[in-house]
Amino acid sequence: MRILLLSSAFNSLTQRVFAELRDLGHPVAVELALGDDQRLTAAVRGHEPDLIIAPMLTTAVPEDVWSAYPCLIVHPGPPGDRGPSSLDRAVQGGLDRWGVTVLQAVAEMDAGPVWASADFPVPPDVGKSDLYRGELADAALRAVLLAVERFTSGTYTPVTPPTHTWQPYLRQEERRIDWTRDTTETVLRKLRAADSQPGVLDTFLGAEWYLHGGHPEPHLTGPPGELLATRHGAICRATADGAVWIPELRRRRVPGGPATFKLPAAQAPLKGRGELRGQPTTTDTRHPTGGSYSDITYEEQDTVGYVRFHFPGGAMNTDRCRRLLTAYRHARTRPVDLIVLGGRRDFFSNGIHLNVIEAAEDPAAESLANIEAIDDLVEEILTTTDRLVVAALPGNAAAGGAMLALAADEVWCRAGAVLNPHYRLMGLYGSEYWTYTLPRRVGPEAAARLTEDALPLTAAAAQALGLVDRVVECAPGEFAGEVARMAARLARSEGLPARLGAKKAARERDEAARPLSAWRDDELERMRAVFDDPAAPYHGLRSAFVRKRRPKETPEHLGTPTREHPRTECPNGG
Repeated sequence: MRILLLSSAFNSLTQRVFAELRDLGHPVAVELALGDDQRLTAAVRGHEPDLIIAPMLTTAVPEDVWSAYPCLIVHPGPPGDRGPSSLDRAVQGGLDRWGVTVLQAVAEMDAGPVWASADFPVPPDVGKSDLYRGELADAALRAVLLAVERFTSGTYTPVTPPTHTWQPYLRQEERRIDWTRDTTETVLRKLRAADSQPGVLDTFLGAEWYLHGGHPEPHLTGPPGELLATRHGAICRATADGAVWIPELRRRRVPGGPATFKLPAAQAPLKGRGELRGQPTTTDTRHPTGGSYSDITYEEQDTVGYVRFHFPGGAMNTDRCRRLLTAYRHARTRPVDLIVLGGRRDFFSNGIHLNVIEAAEDPAAESLANIEAIDDLVEEILTTTDRLVVAALPGNAAAGGAMLALAADEVWCRAGAVLNPHYRLMGLYGSEYWTYTLPRRVGPEAAARLTEDALPLTAAAAQALGLVDRVVECAPGEFAGEVARMAARLARSEGLPARLGAKKAARERDEAARPLSAWRDDELERMRAVFDDPAAPYHGLRSAFVRKRRPKETPEHLGTPTREHPRTECPNGG
């Protein structure tokens, strides 16, 4: 069945629906809704789809489309819910369960007959974007696949939804924080309901900023609204009864001025902020979810060391890479047999931090510094021969972040994660020793296809290709526990000493055949040529990405119907 995905952007949910449907053997293409209804209608007709699915739309489907083709909309709310800020309202309202609905497009927004629905829990300490990529995405896939099954049967009659009042867009007036009155819990709900977009508009230190993300601070206090401290790029701000950490800020756009973008909060130009207390950085804590804000922690359970990290948007700037390398080196000094690298939930890594690079005085120099820093981390992992290393992916990974995972001996991936092991769409050749690790895992032909096709993969497809060793079927909040149980078994396995011996011998053979430094030098030579060329597409693509500029048309690689990747025998025996 020819399926066309209609979406305002090729976002995480659209990628997951695309990859899952392709795994099932459906020819799937994507058409972006970019504001020109006539052009969109003509493009849809050119695809001649049997079914249209809209995983993420911010505008209405043209009548000429939904009246001519069966068109199913994925709405992030339970049956009967209507409006553009459904998930925002659920998080800000502190609801403990929410839902997702697949409904048929009709003239009235979110009012069509229901083909399928699914509900999901809303953890109290999770932000909207994490929830969207995790629990909501899992539920959306269940509903989409059920809707496709029902549509294919030709016998199912969709159900008329209950009638609910249209809920308008959640405006900044409703999101606004009253620092003198709002409790920490209230402030966190507002921040988490807007963590990725649109942010919470606030005024302090003589400027207007959008606040993105929020974490509790249990110890520091001060006059409500006052900036108290910085740590790991975040700023701490006092509430009516405590304090919160805010990881990112975005300057409000000046009318007629250029688009602004998110940066680590402590890096934003906060004029007149004075000297803030810098909270000490530690790598060893027994309470990774408590105490002061920390984006990198280390803990041990028996003979397993866990280097946990969680960066907003999965972006790793130079500082984060260097701090993560320090934490990893600390783990190597500990009496453990196995090191597990990865967070508890959401993104693993998306590689270098394009926003920080764009804001740098010399973007070319910062690009190189960032690449060198992540390469240093990958090299440290590749040369760890006295213990096993596992990359545990609770969520999506892309570009250099996906290649970072390949440095480990094993890659464990939550079933709902989406992988994008390529760099081409940003105009980059790539580094992170990918020319050594990727072909070693999947073979040279598959490596070339993956990096050239530049398409997302499900965890299952990645496992079939050899990119992933184990797929973990679990809810987002259960991943860390499942990984701990798997890691404990691996650390106790009788064959571990022999495996470490074989690992050391293999590394020595590879080094004798071609030193790691040669792989790195070749990659960096090509990357430097791009960074230092002002006319290279990378610079324009990076600027468009961080400022969220719409493309003028659907990228060619998305508009061609594709099926699943052909199964290949894994060169590494995985």
